Amino acid sequence: MAGKTLAEKILAAHADSSDVRAGQIVEVSVDFCFGNDITAPLAIKTFKEAGFSKVFDPYRIALIPDHFTPNKDIASAMQVKAMRDFAREQGIPYFYEVGRVGIEHALLPEEGLVLPGEVIVGADSHTCTYGALGAFATGVGSTDLAAIMATGRTWFKVPSSIKVIFKGKLGPWLGGKDLILYTIGKLGVEGARYRALEFAGEVIENLSMADRFSLCNMAIEAGAKVGLIAPDEITKEYVKGIAKRPYYFYQSDPDAGYEAIYEWDVSSLEPLVAFPHIPENVHPVSEARNVVIDQVVIGSCTNGRIEDLRIAAMLFKGRRVHPRVRCLIFPATPRIYRQALEEGLLQIFVKAEAVVSPPTCGPCLGGHMGILAKGERAIATTNRNFVGRMGHPESEVFLSNPAVAAASAITGQITHPGEIMDHPTVGGEHAFSR
Repeated sequence: MAGKTLAEKILAAHADSSDVRAGQIVEVSVDFCFGNDITAPLAIKTFKEAGFSKVFDPYRIALIPDHFTPNKDIASAMQVKAMRDFAREQGIPYFYEVGRVGIEHALLPEEGLVLPGEVIVGADSHTCTYGALGAFATGVGSTDLAAIMATGRTWFKVPSSIKVIFKGKLGPWLGGKDLILYTIGKLGVEGARYRALEFAGEVIENLSMADRFSLCNMAIEAGAKVGLIAPDEITKEYVKGIAKRPYYFYQSDPDAGYEAIYEWDVSSLEPLVAFPHIPENVHPVSEARNVVIDQVVIGSCTNGRIEDLRIAAMLFKGRRVHPRVRCLIFPATPRIYRQALEEGLLQIFVKAEAVVSPPTCGPCLGGHMGILAKGERAIATTNRNFVGRMGHPESEVFLSNPAVAAASAITGQITHPGEIMDHPTVGGEHAFSR
């Protein structure tokens, strides 16, 4: 009998049967679940209407008000109040107030609440981020979350797996964001629908955790159920000392069965940009250099980690945001915000005339802080660029890594970061008339 994939092994460890194969329906125990200020209030309402009175384990649930925080209006304040009250009723310790709340998909790994080998379910589609740790992590709807909060269990159809092997060595100004944009460009937004996308190869083995999170975060944009990277020493170094529970490292068997295997050499890859209005509309940055922009967003659950902010600061140091452009920077968690403050990154951003926000998902989903007007264009390190995603339905969003986004903020048009760093006078303190 053929060996098991990483996805099959994790689900088998959580199911009543160890013989778990792609295509089967299995009921599994859930290690951790969570919702945000859009999805959790409905889950709480459903939980109560169904007659449940007690959650299965208050230490296995998080309520994270990150989408409209700080609260933008009365409706969003009421959403968060429902979460706050439920957390107090149920004794859930992982409710995060403003000042402690971060963007959920950066906050939970940082807090050691999502771990290798686990089944993680969140009422948010980018829950697949935690596959970077070697966890089976996927998004569900609010009704499913209500049932999971009550029972600690759920069911899945076991996904078949697609293996993507990245060969070669990444060039300068490239990272996990470019790898996932390349993947989506190759497969399309439905190319991995309800599959487990398993990433491997020498490029992945040398990839930082920050870039692994960025890569797995957007697996859903290829339609995948999960994005997975087998845990290794880099994973171990990340989770040791912060893990709230025991964790387990699973690996795919050498003879595991895959629906497809792709091998791509990315040595000659240049930074990529996803054009409107779909993440698969991917082009090299050199094909976007004349695209004039109005707004730049650097942050989100995809690229709001300290490594991303350091890259942006490297480009902004001694330079200014173009006078035609507004630039918004969103550290993903309070810890990242404090670290950026201590390292002097925030001072660089403010001197460059960018705006630094507390952690929030606001601009990514067009919720608040950074809404685009009709006819405006933005380049963002976020994960989606659908019609109206960041504001007016006649606005446009381009997706990129933080280096491209920062370079573009400086020149006022989509720009390769090498053009800034190779020519120190470009975008300097006195480059633009005031």
